[in-house]
Amino acid sequence: MDNLNIVQQFAIWVLPVLFGVTLHEVAHGWMANRLGDPTALMLGRLSFNPIKHIDPVGTIAVPATLLIISSIAGTPLFIFGWAKPVPVTFENLRQPKRDMALVAIAGPLANLLMALLWGVLIKFGYPLLGEETSWVGEPMVFMGLAGIGINSALMVLNLLPLPPLDGGRILIGLLPASFTRWLVRSEPYGILILLLLLTSGILGWVMNPLVALVQYAVISMLRL
Repeated sequence: MDNLNIVQQFAIWVLPVLFGVTLHEVAHGWMANRLGDPTALMLGRLSFNPIKHIDPVGTIAVPATLLIISSIAGTPLFIFGWAKPVPVTFENLRQPKRDMALVAIAGPLANLLMALLWGVLIKFGYPLLGEETSWVGEPMVFMGLAGIGINSALMVLNLLPLPPLDGGRILIGLLPASFTRWLVRSEPYGILILLLLLTSGILGWVMNPLVALVQYAVISMLRL
């Protein structure tokens, strides 16, 4: 995709990013509803309409900025983002501590499923890469690759053991309270810590091999 201009790259990435962050949040709300908390359902957040989930910063500004920086600097493209968190009322869950971990893991699992579905799009696009149908096949393949990339990144990012990310909530739900007290206390500072890790390069150093591993697993499973 390096030979695409910024407009073409935007067209390729916009749907994978929107669906990646939207369905991630819908999965949280769907699981919460299944486990006794209808808050997201009552607020209309169990919707596949991206507009209901868009966060101006996380869904638009951050991915667009990373895309522009990559295009101008000629560096490898690395995109991630987030949507407005789906509200979950902890007290409504049948077994709050356990169920919160299940609600948290639903988002990353949704991203893994989406990565596989974008891979299926690639399988349909490959036979269309011939001279006469490349105008159809190439966008399908490029968008499929973008879909695998963004969903792999979202899955790995959200599984990092740092509240308010899903990985932190999973640990809080699974480990005894005596081991998770410091995790709960760190939640108000989670985003700041994440930004510091991002700007220092530590986040990329940790995530890149894991994202590559997930991408390899998806490609291998689908025999792309």
